Amino acid sequence: MATSQLKPLPFYAQFTAGAIAGVTELLCLYPLDVVKTRMQLQGKAEIPGADRYNGMVDAFKKIIKNEGAGRLYRGLVPPLMLEAPKRAVKFAANDFWGKTFRDLTGADKMTQGLSVLTGCSAGATESVVVVPFELVKIRLQDRAQAHLYTGPMDVVGKIVKADGVLGLYAGLESTFWRHVLWNGGYFGVIFQVKSLLPKPAGKAEELRNNFVSGAIGGFVGTALNTPADVVKSRIQNTPNVPGVPRKYNWTFPSMALIAKEEGFGALYKGFTPKVLRLAPGGGVLLLVVEVVLGQFRNLLGPPYK
Repeated sequence: MATSQLKPLPFYAQFTAGAIAGVTELLCLYPLDVVKTRMQLQGKAEIPGADRYNGMVDAFKKIIKNEGAGRLYRGLVPPLMLEAPKRAVKFAANDFWGKTFRDLTGADKMTQGLSVLTGCSAGATESVVVVPFELVKIRLQDRAQAHLYTGPMDVVGKIVKADGVLGLYAGLESTFWRHVLWNGGYFGVIFQVKSLLPKPAGKAEELRNNFVSGAIGGFVGTALNTPADVVKSRIQNTPNVPGVPRKYNWTFPSMALIAKEEGFGALYKGFTPKVLRLAPGGGVLLLVVEVVLGQFRNLLGPPYK
């Protein structure tokens, strides 16, 4: 049976492939996420007693020297708990929305426009799942606040006590934009790059194309969504104080404020460690997903194979 005629794999296969891919990528590249968050939270004004990071390498050196190498894995539990459902939702939602939009438009196969629309829709779906986990992770990664909490559940308990259950969704709007922009860029670029690469003659070349297109997609997605990510980190790291208005609240006004106070480049704080994680990470994600889905096709046999 030709590839285009293969029966779509069931939801549980898409979900499992996304989960395995997400955990694999996270365990390999998590320290870069810690460094990225520290750099994003660093404002223009220096905080007495706090480390000042002059780039990614400097951040790594100071964190290891002053806090120990284990700090590079601080806050790992929430994203580790999240990574399986997060990436599973990403790829399962992308598959769902792709089929939905093809049916609505009557298209026989994906186009560039449908790939971007599908990716954005998958990102919007994913954002709803990740907010509470991202909020806990940010609080634990920030050195200035980490001592206030004994662990992930303590963060959850204190946020719920102070702000109610809805307090766990602080930064939802900025998280929405972060994921919509990343997924739209990621899946849209994957479609375009795959169409430009030489047609694979075997499995090894197909896996190579998946990694290359995923890595380029990860780079473009990161370039598009970093400003929203900077805003998200700052919103989620700011505790709600009754009677005191938040400095950062909505995404685009916050972007304008950061650019005004710190310069446009501040919207790309943490870009280097972020892109070093998410460019190859995007390749790893797509590569592992395709490998796992291939195993499911072999296991289930015709008409999936």
